[in-house]
Amino acid sequence: MLVKKLLHTRMRVSDMDQTLAFYQQVLGLEILERKVSPRGSHLAFLAVPNSEELIELCSFPPSGPVMVEEDLVHLAFEVENLDETIQELQSKQIPITDGPTCTSSGSRFIFIDAPDGYEIELIERRPGTALV
Repeated sequence: MLVKKLLHTRMRVSDMDQTLAFYQQVLGLEILERKVSPRGSHLAFLAVPNSEELIELCSFPPSGPVMVEEDLVHLAFEVENLDETIQELQSKQIPITDGPTCTSSGSRFIFIDAPDGYEIELIERRPGTALV
């Protein structure tokens, strides 16, 4: 069996409204759909610019508190200009938790935290580099 393509990544969250506000207002993602699943999970699907893959957020309080393991999960997004991104984050009082760091290829990145402690990596890739 070979998979055809990546469709979405699911992340469980404690507070759907707070998390959606973060992804919309801080990162500029678009909410495509909100619904309740047959088992009662509250779901939201987010579109990322220039990507086909979606982020699925799930709130299901009966599962207990959300516990995000350190260094296990993070989302990485490319940004056009890291310095401008840092200035915008500072104006929104979003703390940078690590960086800026420069890679051997010349790309630069920082980390911020989303609600529930999910790490978000924001990368300015050096032109002509396929990866960080």
